[in-house]
Amino acid sequence: MRNSVTLYYSRRSVNEHRHQQQHQQQHRRFFFQFFFVILLLHPLSTIAAKGSNAAASPSSASSSSSSSSSNMCTGSSSMTLQQRRRLSREDKERGSISSATSTLTLSTTTTTRGGGAAIIKSNTKAVTPTTTTSTTTTSSTASSSAVATQSWTKRMRNILFPIYEEETTKFFLIGSIKFFVILALTLTRDNKDTMVVTECGAEAIAFLKIYGVLPSATLFIGVYSKMSNFLEKKTLFYTTCIPFFLFFFLFDAVIYPNRASIQPSLSTAQSILGTSSQSTSGASVIFAKLIANWTSALFYIVAEVYSSVSVGILFWQYANDVVSVSQAKRFYPLFAQMSGLAPIVAGQYVVRYASRAKDFGESLHRLTWMVTFSGVMICLFYRWSNAYIERMAEAESRADEGKNKAVQPERKVKKKKKAKMSMAESAKFLASSEYLRLIASLVVGYGLSINFTDIMWKSIVKQQYPDPLDYQRFISQFSSIVGLSTCIVIFVGVHAIRILGWRIGALTTPLVMACLAFPFFSGVIMGLDTPRRLKIAVTLGMVQTLLAKTTKYALFDPTTQMAYIPLDDESKVKGKAAIEVIGSRIGKSGGSLIQQGLVLVFGNIISAAPVLAVLYYSVLAWWAYSANRLSELFYARTAMQESKEHEE
Repeated sequence: MRNSVTLYYSRRSVNEHRHQQQHQQQHRRFFFQFFFVILLLHPLSTIAAKGSNAAASPSSASSSSSSSSSNMCTGSSSMTLQQRRRLSREDKERGSISSATSTLTLSTTTTTRGGGAAIIKSNTKAVTPTTTTSTTTTSSTASSSAVATQSWTKRMRNILFPIYEEETTKFFLIGSIKFFVILALTLTRDNKDTMVVTECGAEAIAFLKIYGVLPSATLFIGVYSKMSNFLEKKTLFYTTCIPFFLFFFLFDAVIYPNRASIQPSLSTAQSILGTSSQSTSGASVIFAKLIANWTSALFYIVAEVYSSVSVGILFWQYANDVVSVSQAKRFYPLFAQMSGLAPIVAGQYVVRYASRAKDFGESLHRLTWMVTFSGVMICLFYRWSNAYIERMAEAESRADEGKNKAVQPERKVKKKKKAKMSMAESAKFLASSEYLRLIASLVVGYGLSINFTDIMWKSIVKQQYPDPLDYQRFISQFSSIVGLSTCIVIFVGVHAIRILGWRIGALTTPLVMACLAFPFFSGVIMGLDTPRRLKIAVTLGMVQTLLAKTTKYALFDPTTQMAYIPLDDESKVKGKAAIEVIGSRIGKSGGSLIQQGLVLVFGNIISAAPVLAVLYYSVLAWWAYSANRLSELFYARTAMQESKEHEE
């Protein structure tokens, strides 16, 4: 208490001393001003003339600024509509700042002249200059603070939401497509894992990805490449999207309710394969379970193909077609933030509504309602976004035609017809391009590494939650946490790509996965013989998988998709389709093939944890090298594309 009182009075004495010094300085300043004015009484008219010239100079500067602005607007007739709007907005901001500066200069000059006149008239009014100077200082401070506040607000908006006003509608229409794509993906992904893991075991995922998902994905990309040769982009989008949601609806309405009559029993499947009913592990037991539950295996295969097609082809291919390079640097990280909300909604929908059904069949009904709704909204937002972009393009072309009629016919002639390639030619083109091979290395690297840890972690989770509804509730809650953490990471590091560069954004995901996988593998290798160790292993695996998927959604997906932008249309369509579907499937199926061999050797995936750890870190090293090499090519191609755009 005594120390606080002493500190208070010491601060008070310091403040009083400071005020006394300020008053003394004001008195000295006033004395010297008064003495200086008396000495310069004779040439006062010259000083006043200079003051009037100074007062007139801001208006002349303003007129010259307006004339230069008008010249700039006249010279921008060949600019696009969005560039002219952005230029007009910047001119208004510069004009408001110049106006505030001019007003500040005028008020200062006038006040100085008025103060001098007051001193000349009478010595008794000598206090007037001090009061007027104080008023001037206050007004200048207010004007400066207003300009600073406006600049700070604009800076914060550019940091949190760097989307221009004329781009907001376009951003939300395209971002809504990804929101509902991820919403349906999360619901179907959690449901397929629940059915297969609880009915057949987590090791069955490795067999399904090799013998079911990979052939189906290869067949799909062949059909998609053929359709892309004769279908328009809009028709191709609907033809690709609608069949998936039609299957999910028919599975819930027809296939799953009649599964008892269309599926063989486990004993029948074991007798077909010649497997003893006493066997509890091995490849033959896994195959018997898959045959006995082939409807769940079919749902898993279709949902896996949809997870690659929906994000890689349906959304990102459309986004790359309508988003420019300059917009992508601002749009793509925020697209990830919008899509990060979808797992939160999907997870809480399952936890609070779907998983509280009386049985798994009723829970499947509730899931299918939301999946069907998401499919309808994807098609609607795709239609609305196309209509808006076409409407804006027509308005821009009309504005350009009014400004310069000779430009528009040349643009129509420049449009080239897209070259057609067969599936074999597409594969050959992919193999001959180093740039596309490096992108494929990133996709395959992520698929291999995430598959090495994902199956092992789900096998451990099944030991802790053997009931389907409990497992579904846990996985859905985990999806909500993934979505929430994705939003937080994007909110904190949304400008990592824009500020730190593409290379840092591409290297972050493998580095994070390398750091977090070590405690998880250590916990599994130490053993799961007690409930406490089992719970610790589940928690460590959850943290590792959580942050791996978070950085994937926040940084890996945007950087990978940005890598396609400098490519030509042919490479975007054919190369992207091959990489996103076949590349990701090779990554995940290759990891499954390796784990399948380990299961045959070690009996189960958990016993093979030491070998998986070595393979895991080898893949991460290869992934990091490919990302570093791709960054050099990406910067070179982007610079070339931007130079061409400036020349045009």
